[in-house]
Amino acid sequence: MAKILIADDDMILKEMYETRLKEGGYTVVSAADGEETYEKIEKEKPDLILLDIMMPKMNGIDVMKKVRANHEIAHIPIILLTALVREIDKVKEMMKPGDDYLIKSDIMPGDVVKKIEESLGKAGGAAAEPAKEETREEYPAEEVKDS
Repeated sequence: MAKILIADDDMILKEMYETRLKEGGYTVVSAADGEETYEKIEKEKPDLILLDIMMPKMNGIDVMKKVRANHEIAHIPIILLTALVREIDKVKEMMKPGDDYLIKSDIMPGDVVKKIEESLGKAGGAAAEPAKEETREEYPAEEVKDS
């Protein structure tokens, strides 16, 4: 299953998301500030980053800029967590397929898990569920009779 890095300085939210994700079978790594987050991204190479925008030492927008500038980790999808809608406008041009954002006041832990699964699928992540292949029944070719 996928490895998710949770970066949030709100211990209660971080623990809530961590518990929910572990119950869902994910491996979870966490960080409490922007500097620690970036170091863990480089070291752990998670399949997805759940990134709070407002953090000490380095904010989430600066973390995202550094991730996108590093070719070894630039492909990792990022879901931004924010309390303010206007912050999203600052990062939309940096977003890649699989990236998304959630407004903290509008979500429940189950919404976060669903968004992670969607993002992993859009990004083509290793842990994304494989698309179901359509099956078709094979019929024997009709015999052509010479008249």
